[in-house]
Amino acid sequence: MQCLAPDGGSFRRSRYTGLVPIKIGVTPASFSDPIRLLKECHERVEMFLGVLCSLAAQNGGPLQVADAQSLGTALKYFREAAPQHTADEEDSLFPRLRSKPPSAVRSVLSELARLEQDHRYAASLHQDVNLLGQRWLTEGQLTIDEQHRFAVSVEKLASMYRAHIRTEEDTVFPIAASVLSEKERSEVSSEMAARRGIPNQIAAPAK
Repeated sequence: MQCLAPDGGSFRRSRYTGLVPIKIGVTPASFSDPIRLLKECHERVEMFLGVLCSLAAQNGGPLQVADAQSLGTALKYFREAAPQHTADEEDSLFPRLRSKPPSAVRSVLSELARLEQDHRYAASLHQDVNLLGQRWLTEGQLTIDEQHRFAVSVEKLASMYRAHIRTEEDTVFPIAASVLSEKERSEVSSEMAARRGIPNQIAAPAK
């Protein structure tokens, strides 16, 4: 199985230390730059996908304690935190881009629908990975068929995320940074904070 990151290298499991918080935005002030936070989400996606890629190569056998902890944390991230990132884009960022004059966002409009399709595709794969991963944790090992399904689903996720993240960071996010007003950026930040139960203390600019 070949799990490649957006830069063409491997997703780095070595970046995972077990100490990195699943949620972004440790403090309210950290929500001052929503584009940076979206990229921070991508870093977590790559980090925890690296965990899944590494474990998928272990053929579903008994897990070491550290591997079981890593698997549980990765599954929790994609089950709980990743949907918040999807909402950040689909409910906060993309609608504001679509509201702009077509001439200002023409280069990204055609990408948004495809990115939303990616989200649906990923959700289905994550559901299968979570089911099998939880079974692995509970029963201690996977059958040959289950291990194959787990590895194939993880590889499909890696392939999808590789193109998805590259499109967003190379095309969508730079346009968003250039066309969103200070007020809109503040609104996106506030919505992101609210999804995570973090009181956003950034004052919105006056109209």
